[in-house]
Amino acid sequence: MVYKVDFENVATTGLEDSPVAKELAELRASEARYFWNKYQSEFVTMSADENPEIINRIEAILKKHDLELPYTALAVSDFAVNNVRCSYIFYDNGLEVNLQASLDKHGKRSIGFKLVDGIDVPKELENRFRFVHQRSQNKSNVRGAYFIVQNNH
Repeated sequence: MVYKVDFENVATTGLEDSPVAKELAELRASEARYFWNKYQSEFVTMSADENPEIINRIEAILKKHDLELPYTALAVSDFAVNNVRCSYIFYDNGLEVNLQASLDKHGKRSIGFKLVDGIDVPKELENRFRFVHQRSQNKSNVRGAYFIVQNNH
């Protein structure tokens, strides 16, 4: 099911199976607000099983960095804006993983992690990344970290 994220009227559509569905919906709405304010681009998600290619692509990159996440993907997003391909996975435990990849041949690529407020840093990430607190425009706190991807994926 395709869902256009409304950052003004936050809904848990597609995230209901998460114990932190409300907080995860706020995180997703924050992403939608960012892309709308910066690029006037809508943020659309779909059920994770509708587009497993997004999950496979991101998880393959993570695996090359010895990271495997045992969480259930609930929703995904994939689009290009301002010559950057943006791919997102929203997991049931309150984790968002995103891939930002320049469409330029030698452009930058990075993997980002965001956690909803109130959940612990997943054990797979806790000793590898330093998560910093960020205040979202939806009045929720998130923690984020990222790393640069060196190869073209």
